[in-house]
Amino acid sequence: MTVVVGLGNPLRQDEGIGVRILKELEERLAGRQRDVRLMDIGTSGLRIFDAFEGAHSAIIIDCAFMDQQPGTMLRFTPDEVQSRRNRLSTSPHSGDLLAIVDLARSLGPCPEEIVLFGIEPLALGYAEDLSPVLAERLPLYCERILEELDRLAP
Repeated sequence: MTVVVGLGNPLRQDEGIGVRILKELEERLAGRQRDVRLMDIGTSGLRIFDAFEGAHSAIIIDCAFMDQQPGTMLRFTPDEVQSRRNRLSTSPHSGDLLAIVDLARSLGPCPEEIVLFGIEPLALGYAEDLSPVLAERLPLYCERILEELDRLAP
């Protein structure tokens, strides 16, 4: 089974992109026979342990500061990136996602393959709507995740 995990706070504009993509995917996957579970873990990175249970592969979607143009989506694996997060800083998320994935790997069980999709945010204010840049690209983000699902869970 492949789990698709969305992180974020939908009350903070682009911070909620992972959750918004999950909602779109839920509609697009309705009625399709796939071994896929969608899981909204909000801002609690530690819930990744629950999400990983029983999964052979995982896709994680979150907004990420990557020094890219707002709206840019990048695909990477945990082994391809390093967190630049100051572990003492405050964040809407509880914990460093990459550190949590490393912990899950060391404690097991953990999916064999983990793919992360980071989306560069434009706005993180208090509002339920995505910024126009991310809202316009939402269908493209969903298509890219569906392509990855085709590869992981045909």
